[in-house]
Amino acid sequence: MTKSRKGFTKMKCPFCAYLEDKVVDSRESREGDAIRRRRECLRCERRFTSYERIDEIPYMVVKKDGRRETFDRNKVMAGLLRACEKRPVPSTKLDSIVNGIEKYVQESPERERPTSKIGEMIMRRLKELDKVAYVRFASVYLEFEDVSEFMNELKNLVRTRNSGPSGKK
Repeated sequence: MTKSRKGFTKMKCPFCAYLEDKVVDSRESREGDAIRRRRECLRCERRFTSYERIDEIPYMVVKKDGRRETFDRNKVMAGLLRACEKRPVPSTKLDSIVNGIEKYVQESPERERPTSKIGEMIMRRLKELDKVAYVRFASVYLEFEDVSEFMNELKNLVRTRNSGPSGKK
């Protein structure tokens, strides 16, 4: 294939390498993921088939150590389900969080987002939704080294809860 003056891509005849052809027939593939075109070379009049597919670049997340991984909404949901196990958190709320995270990743112009931002977004939403689920998620996500770090996070949580709008527990 080569670019023409008008910006269209031209197909090169596989038999004589001529760049002009006409499309005789177009149809969707059985799977629906490609367009199949029957073409006829305008020089040698032989027919050939071309397939057009949409190029999908996956959405990526950048891990703390710099590795890149394909975004997987099921992984996000699995982490939320673990954090919310045996908690009175409706699955619709978890689905809403996952949808928000997925939208955030998909809106990236570079098609990738750091997991640190994703984790912060999840923690912020869980903190509003269920404090126990928040602490469970934070304990894994923040990788507490010892009990004192865990206790500091709990104290911060209690402090923000007590200094809320009413000042009561």
